[in-house]
Amino acid sequence: MNRAFALSRVFADIGDEISQGINNKLIPSWLSFVVQFGALVVLLIVVFIFAYKPIKKMLNKRAEYIENNIREAEEKNAAAETNRIESQELILASKKEAAMIIENANNQAEINRENILEETRNDVLKMKKQAEIDIENSKQEALDAIHNEMVDIALSASEEILKREINKDDDARLAEEFVEKLK
Repeated sequence: MNRAFALSRVFADIGDEISQGINNKLIPSWLSFVVQFGALVVLLIVVFIFAYKPIKKMLNKRAEYIENNIREAEEKNAAAETNRIESQELILASKKEAAMIIENANNQAEINRENILEETRNDVLKMKKQAEIDIENSKQEALDAIHNEMVDIALSASEEILKREINKDDDARLAEEFVEKLK
């Protein structure tokens, strides 16, 4: 039993040392706490001076860069919108101009058509007048030919009747008188 008691005592001492070590590790002493807290404050000051300020400065530059990019993008979008509107206005103006050109071409074509029709009518009238003149000339030539034929027949008849030779002047005068009487 002595041994058992000694063993239990040893285990109890080990347990006390372990729990005391755990307590010492979990709850530090005040002196250790103040030193560690001071070291933390010094570390925070060093980090603030050497890391926070440069990082903050870098982040501010980055934010400014991003803002500039956003501003430039908005300006470019506004310029693009303005260009789009101007392009649409140019397209509309071009369409109106094209419509006006087509309308003018149609009007000019109509005017040309009317001019061609008028020229054709004038040509037809000229042809008709020329045909009437040609018909009148042909009629006159035919009448003259008939007149000359009648004169020749009358001369032949008068020669037969008179059985004598008449000179040409008398012959022509007698034929003319005969024709005048026939009319």
